[in-house]
Amino acid sequence: MKITDYPTFNKEWDKKEIKGKTEKMLEEIGELQYKMYAQGKFSILIVLQGTDASGKDGITKGLMKYCNPIGIEVHSFKKPSELEYAHDFLWRVHNVCPAKGVMQVFIRSHYEDILVPTVGKYIPAEIIEKRYETINTFEKMLEDNGTKVLKFFLNVSKEVQKERLLERIELKEKHWKHKDGDWATREQFEEYMKVYQQLLTRCNDVPWHVVPSDKNWQKLYAVATVVHKALKDLDLQWPELVTERVWQESETTPEANPTPEVKSMPEAKVKLKAKKKPEAKTKKIRPGGTKK
Repeated sequence: MKITDYPTFNKEWDKKEIKGKTEKMLEEIGELQYKMYAQGKFSILIVLQGTDASGKDGITKGLMKYCNPIGIEVHSFKKPSELEYAHDFLWRVHNVCPAKGVMQVFIRSHYEDILVPTVGKYIPAEIIEKRYETINTFEKMLEDNGTKVLKFFLNVSKEVQKERLLERIELKEKHWKHKDGDWATREQFEEYMKVYQQLLTRCNDVPWHVVPSDKNWQKLYAVATVVHKALKDLDLQWPELVTERVWQESETTPEANPTPEVKSMPEAKVKLKAKKKPEAKTKKIRPGGTKK
């Protein structure tokens, strides 16, 4: 797959229509994510990669709009610490992979350990070369153990990247995002894109999704579409009620005995079936128009 074959902006998408579809998907993602957490059988790992100012933080915020925080975790990868450097490069990554039931977002990821040292040339090429296949094996292992891995490359143009970096200087509320190093990295934009091309080609056993990212509404729609489908494809079920007691409905009226009788069953686990709502009674109307 070639990055240049994918647009940074899709001219065929209608903004109003896309935003409407996105909102509906986000609501359903929230419902499905909570169901996945309750079931505790599957997990999802969302990997976000892209150049500086491609919008990794923004997509994370938008995607989780209706999700329940109890089943969401986000980890942003920075420069490895001394402790992390003392282990293999995947040690710090595997340590924060999602538990069953959790939707985990990686803002940057294990791919930084190929991307940055390749451009910076501070790790021998033969060591970096081995990391490609190691990552393929690692991601396959995660999927074999019930974690769906969804990888996104946020494809932003160099021109739009410059606009967003300038906003961090011009807008007070974005000053905190500014780093002088981002401008130095921008000077190596083409070199980073060459390495990204290698990553997307050689680490595609678990497929990449290239996302148009010049406009936030397009980026959110593209990512939400993939996440929504992944959740729907899982066999998500609400867990059955498991109890060590038998609840017996009293023969008396609810008004007389509002609390059902409880009998202890210390060694038994009983699944209860949900009661069906009684059908509403229809009122008959006499020919003259009065109710019977």
